[in-house]
Amino acid sequence: MFTGIIEVLGKVVEITKEKENLHLTIESNITPELKIDQSVAHNGVCLTVVNINKNQYTVTAIKETIDKTNVGELVVDDFVNLERAMKLGDRLDGHIVQGHVDETALCTKIKDDNGSTIFSFSYTSDKNNVTIEKGSITINGVSLTVVNSFKNEFSVAIIPYTKEHTTFSQLKVGNKVNLEFDVIGKYVQRLMSN
Repeated sequence: MFTGIIEVLGKVVEITKEKENLHLTIESNITPELKIDQSVAHNGVCLTVVNINKNQYTVTAIKETIDKTNVGELVVDDFVNLERAMKLGDRLDGHIVQGHVDETALCTKIKDDNGSTIFSFSYTSDKNNVTIEKGSITINGVSLTVVNSFKNEFSVAIIPYTKEHTTFSQLKVGNKVNLEFDVIGKYVQRLMSN
């Protein structure tokens, strides 16, 4: 379980393919605090630490994860948003995030808005995912509030701090991002469709 509050950026330093799996080696200043078998969200994708070597650690993404996220598009020197699982008893500063990506979306527009930046995204309709204005959404692991919601499209407004301290600073129109829709909204959607 995560909150969507990014702790730090990690740098991809090695990618190794083994059969259908990808082993990603990440360099990060939180590595000394990690342990084998620990869950860490990478751009919102919960992956298990399988190896640690000094300030680098390795996680493995299986075919299912590669097919449903943007993990397969990562290259060496890319940065990823990192968050360790929340501790029981900590404040929930973002919202409840599982680290299970529902689908990907494309960034369709980036607009400077006098102190904030508005990012717009589009996603497919075949999964029946929905957003609502002022509802929660997780984009590449970052807990955000939807400011505009339309059918298969939405926007979020990013404050300068979030933009500077996450991969939003590198996001461009046409980039693919990971989406995790609000878990409570997903249950409501499922109940309503039945």
